[in-house]
Amino acid sequence: MSSLSPPPIPMELHAGNRKKLLESIRRQLSSSNRSLDGFVLLQGGEEKNRYCTDHTELFRQESYFAYLFGVREPDFYGAIDIGSGKSILFIPRLPDDYAVWLGEIKPLSHFKETYMVDMVFYVDEIIQVFNEQFKGSGKPLLYLLHGLNTDSSNFSKPASFEGIDKFETDLTTLHPILAECRVIKSSLELRLIQFANDISSEAHIEVMRKVTPGMKEYQMESMFLHHSYMYGGCRHCSYTCICATGDNSAVLHYGHAAAPNDRTFEDGDLALLDMGAEYHFYGSDITCSFPVNGKFTSDQSLIYNAVLDAHNSVISAMKPGVNWVDMHKLAEKIILESLKKGSILTGDVDDMMVQRLGAVFMPHGLGHFMGIDTHDTGGYPKGVERPKKPGLKSLRTARDLLEGMVITVEPGCYFIKALLFPAMANATTSKFFNRETIERFRNFGGVRIESDLVVTANGCKNMTNVPRETWEIEAVMAGGPWPPTK
Repeated sequence: MSSLSPPPIPMELHAGNRKKLLESIRRQLSSSNRSLDGFVLLQGGEEKNRYCTDHTELFRQESYFAYLFGVREPDFYGAIDIGSGKSILFIPRLPDDYAVWLGEIKPLSHFKETYMVDMVFYVDEIIQVFNEQFKGSGKPLLYLLHGLNTDSSNFSKPASFEGIDKFETDLTTLHPILAECRVIKSSLELRLIQFANDISSEAHIEVMRKVTPGMKEYQMESMFLHHSYMYGGCRHCSYTCICATGDNSAVLHYGHAAAPNDRTFEDGDLALLDMGAEYHFYGSDITCSFPVNGKFTSDQSLIYNAVLDAHNSVISAMKPGVNWVDMHKLAEKIILESLKKGSILTGDVDDMMVQRLGAVFMPHGLGHFMGIDTHDTGGYPKGVERPKKPGLKSLRTARDLLEGMVITVEPGCYFIKALLFPAMANATTSKFFNRETIERFRNFGGVRIESDLVVTANGCKNMTNVPRETWEIEAVMAGGPWPPTK
């Protein structure tokens, strides 16, 4: 059962997002003495079939389009008249037999009311509408979305339609402005992200309570998906679930098609579960690590508490103005100090930091922006350079924190043979390893602890609510309540 139910979806959220973009693009155009006559134009996502078949894949809207318009359906276009501020949706003109197979063909007025836009037309009217609405001289100007996603290294796809060559187009102005708009979340956005966190937190706890040695990893994934959909109405996950046990927990992006969460886990294994539900496009990203038998061993406690201390220390230090690279280094240093205390490492921790030893145990970045995408936009805007050193180069942002950012804190400590063995053989780093102790951890796997944080005026707020201390996890797995009763 669940104490939660899906909250209403406020379309005012997307109207607010459009207003934010409008103010930003007007400011930019005015500062460079450019005309405010023109249209922002985005093309929504297209429904796709599985290869050559008639099997239609479950549709999820393109993220920038979702941000501005909140539209669930495929094959739409959306525009904003920069001069007047009016919003326009263009919907596909559906064939008559749509009503037989796929449901009622809704009138234009339905979409105008549902999505709180000023005007709605059909896609085949797009040329006529732009010409009629344009108040400037010459050809109407369209600002199209085209720019680099710094997480994927892919480019966003600019809108295209038959006859677009009849218009002036600008491919450079819109992307950096719209990407930056998404970095600071509104209160309405935060409500949806909080719900995604609430239902995901509850689902993680449900898995903790039901897991027993001898199960399959995919059964944990199934329990999570069932709970978040059954009680939260979350049809989509933010990303492919990672349900890693034993040595698999050292595989950072486990769960993909070649490693599909299919191992049978055993008594004594540690599980690393990285799973987050998505609600009305807005996501969550939570990782819990715990022993599948409900009791931590001393070695498991050592690594787990090293990561937990790093997680908690970063959260305590977060506030506006703090640099994210510094937070990553703080997490690394705390983990290295813990490994030294546990006799896994030996020597001077500051020297280890100089030699980038932290990247051997935590090769990924400390965290990433989160919102409509799991790895949300704005990590590396113009002027922010990506670090080049091991570990640091994997950071998805190197920015200073700002109030209203939502960012994950996900330190980890892994025993990845592909990194560990070369470091133990390297002339500059071999001196740091206590070979006798580290042999015990050869097949340990890894621990990651991940929470979603919103930066506040004076610090940050943790949106994730799951057991974190070892005693809390053991109590919940033994059937105790969460939160614990005092």
